[in-house]
Amino acid sequence: MNTALVAGLLAGYGVAVPVGAVGAYLVTLTARTTPRTGACAALGVATADGLYALLAVLGGSALAAVIRPFADPLRWVSALVLVAVAAAGAVGAVRRHRARRSGTRTGESPTGPGRAYLTLLGITLLNPMTVVYFAALVLGGRAAVDPAPAEQAVFVLAVLAASASWQLLLAGGGALLGRALTGERGRLVTALASSALVTALAVRLLLP
Repeated sequence: MNTALVAGLLAGYGVAVPVGAVGAYLVTLTARTTPRTGACAALGVATADGLYALLAVLGGSALAAVIRPFADPLRWVSALVLVAVAAAGAVGAVRRHRARRSGTRTGESPTGPGRAYLTLLGITLLNPMTVVYFAALVLGGRAAVDPAPAEQAVFVLAVLAASASWQLLLAGGGALLGRALTGERGRLVTALASSALVTALAVRLLLP
């Protein structure tokens, strides 16, 4: 049981710690909104990691074999979604900035916790390499011994806990950033920088 716990924690941190487009978007989303919204977004990412860990435990090599042929199309879809998110963020930031300067209201409701959770969940689920990563770990562990269902459950829960703790840490960094950049110009610059970074990382997904 302890082995499954340690393996799950290591696997969860292994997939969560590298900060890519999703991590960058999580930090800046929290900076522009509220800590609660950022925490819900962080849990959306962790939920996706936990679901992929569960699928890998249940499906193993069969699931990896099904996913692998669609890796390239899914990578394109993931990149396009990220670019769309970045563009929407940039346009919204400019619109809000102009509205504040002119004294008018945009009528646009800010991103709420529920929407943030679903957005980050969906973006993270579009990464096909996550399930391949977990499937490889699970298959490697089964080479030595076939784990019991209880150990498999501990592994998945440990992955979820590790990913959630790291994503919440990123969201906390975004909350601190938001407090430091409370002015109109600071929020505009942060939003545009976030959109540029997310777009660059999305393009990088398509590079060999």
